[in-house]
Amino acid sequence: MKKLIVAAVSIAALTPAGIASARTDSSPRAAPTAISVTGKEFSFRLSKTSIPTPETVTFSFHNVGTMAHDFAIGGKKTRLISPGKTARVTVTFHKKGRFPYLCTVPGHAQAGMKGVFTVR
Repeated sequence: MKKLIVAAVSIAALTPAGIASARTDSSPRAAPTAISVTGKEFSFRLSKTSIPTPETVTFSFHNVGTMAHDFAIGGKKTRLISPGKTARVTVTFHKKGRFPYLCTVPGHAQAGMKGVFTVR
C-alpha cells in the first residue's frame, strides 16, 4: 500500500499543475520589442527610431543593398550580412538615452550608414 501512495504522489508531482507550482519566476518576462532594419548603400531605415522606456529590443537587419553590411548598436552587432540576407541582434537598453547605430565595414558609416536610436 505504501508503494501505491508513493507512486500516486510522484505522478501528481509530474502533472502540469505540479510543475507550474514549482516555478520560481516572480513574473513573466515580456517579449522583446521587434524593430525592422533595412540597409543598403549607404543608409539604414528603422521601423522605429525610438522607444518610450528602457527595454529589450530585437533588431532584425535585412540587407537590401548590393554589398555586405552589418548593423551595430549598444555594443552588439550582427555578423557581416550578404545582399538579400537577414540577421538579428538583441540589445537590452537599461537606461534612457541616445544610442548610435552604424555599419562597421570601413568607410560605410562615413558614407551615411549611421544614425541614432533613442530611448525616451
